[in-house]
Amino acid sequence: MPATPPATPELRRVVLGALVGTALEWYDFFIYGTAAALVFNRLFFTQADPATGTIVAFATFGVGFVVRPFGGILFGHLGDRIGRRSTLIITTVIMGVSTGLIGLLPTYPSIGVWAPILLTVLRVCQGLGAGAEFGGAATLLAEHAPPGRRGYYASFAQTGVQIGLVLGTSAFLLIQLLPEQDVLAWGWRVPFLVSFALIGVALYVRLRVAESPVFREMARTRGVVKLPIRDALARHPRNFLVGVGAHICDTAVVYTLATFSVAYATGQLGLTSQTALLGVILFGLTVIALQPFYGELSDRIGRRPLNLFGVVFVALYVFPYFLLVDTGLPWVVWLAMMVMGAFGFAPQVAVQPVFYAELFGARVRYTGFAASRELGAALAGFSPLIGAALAARLGGAPWLVAAFLIGTAVISFVAFYAARENKDIDIAAMDALRDPAKE
Repeated sequence: MPATPPATPELRRVVLGALVGTALEWYDFFIYGTAAALVFNRLFFTQADPATGTIVAFATFGVGFVVRPFGGILFGHLGDRIGRRSTLIITTVIMGVSTGLIGLLPTYPSIGVWAPILLTVLRVCQGLGAGAEFGGAATLLAEHAPPGRRGYYASFAQTGVQIGLVLGTSAFLLIQLLPEQDVLAWGWRVPFLVSFALIGVALYVRLRVAESPVFREMARTRGVVKLPIRDALARHPRNFLVGVGAHICDTAVVYTLATFSVAYATGQLGLTSQTALLGVILFGLTVIALQPFYGELSDRIGRRPLNLFGVVFVALYVFPYFLLVDTGLPWVVWLAMMVMGAFGFAPQVAVQPVFYAELFGARVRYTGFAASRELGAALAGFSPLIGAALAARLGGAPWLVAAFLIGTAVISFVAFYAARENKDIDIAAMDALRDPAKE
C-alpha cells in the first residue's frame, strides 16, 4: 500500500474536526444504547418485569432512529443551502444539550410516567441531531479530499463514530465498577452529564474548520436549490434507494452487538456487564484500527467490492458468532466480536462516508446523503428491540436474531450490487455529469 501523501494544514483541520465532532456526537448517541441495555429498564420502566422493561427501553432507543431521517432532511436542507460547516455547528449543540439533559432527568419513582415521556422526548432530539451529523461530516471531508484519496480521508468520519462507541462504552464500563446501588442512584448520570463539557471541545474544533471548497464554488457559480430533498429524489432516485438499503446491514450489526449482545450476555449467559462491555470496546478498537486501511483500499479497488465482501461475511458468520458467544467464555466472546468487526462491519463502514458522498451531486449532497442513509438507519434501528423480542420467542436463544441479521445482509447486498462504482468520478462536477433520466 503506498504511503499517504502529506495533508495540507486545512485538510488536517477538516480531518480533526470530523474525527472529534463525530466521536463526541456519537458518544452521546451510543451511551443511550448502553444505558438502555443495563439500567433504564430499572430506572424509567419499573412497572414492567425486567424482560419487558428491557424491550421497552430498547423501543425508546429505536425512537431515535425513527426521527433520524427527519433530521437528515431538515439539517440536510440547511447544509445544502447555508453550508456544511454552519449546519454541523448547530447539530453539535443539539446533540450535546439533549444528551446532557438526560443526565438530569428524574426517574420513574420520582415523577412516575413523566420520566419515560421526558426520556423519549430527549431521545427524539438526539435522533434529530444524529440524523445530520454523519452526513455533514463525511460530506465535508469528501469535498475537501484530493482526487484519488477520498476513500482514505473520508474514512476518518466513520473512525470518529467508532471512537464515540468506545468512549461511550468505556464510560459505562468505569461506572460499573461502582456498587450497584450507586450506579442506579447517580452513577448512570455521569456519562450523560459529561456531554455538557464535550460540547465546548467539539465547537472549538469545528469553528476552526473551513467551509467545503466544492460548496463554496457551487454556491458562487450555480447557486443553491430551494428544496434539496425534492431535487435529490428527482435527480437521483435510483441512488437514493441504494442509499437506503446500503445502511441496513451495518446498522443492524453494530446495534445488535453494542446493545442486544450486552443484554443477552449479561441476562441470558450470566456474564458480568464488564465482560460484555469490554467485548464491545474491543470490537470498536478493531474497527478503528482498520478504517484507514479499508478506506485506502477502496481508493485502489473501489467501494463496491469492499461493501459486497462485508455483507457476505456478515451473512456467513452470524450463526458462528452466536455459537461462539454462547460458550460463555470471555475471551471467546471478545474474539467473536472482534472478528465480526474486522471482516463484517469495518469494510462496510470505512467505505460508507465516500460511498454516500459519491451518490449525489453537490447541490443536494448533504440532503441526499443524510436522508437516504438515515432512512436505512430508521428501518434497522429497532434491531435491539427486534432481537430481544425474537430471543424471547425461543426462550432466550439467539437463533432467530441470527436469521434476522442475515435478512438485513441480503437487503444491503442487493443495494450494493445495484450501485455503480464511482471512485473515479469528479464529485465537484456531478450535477452536470449525471443524467436524471438514468438515475
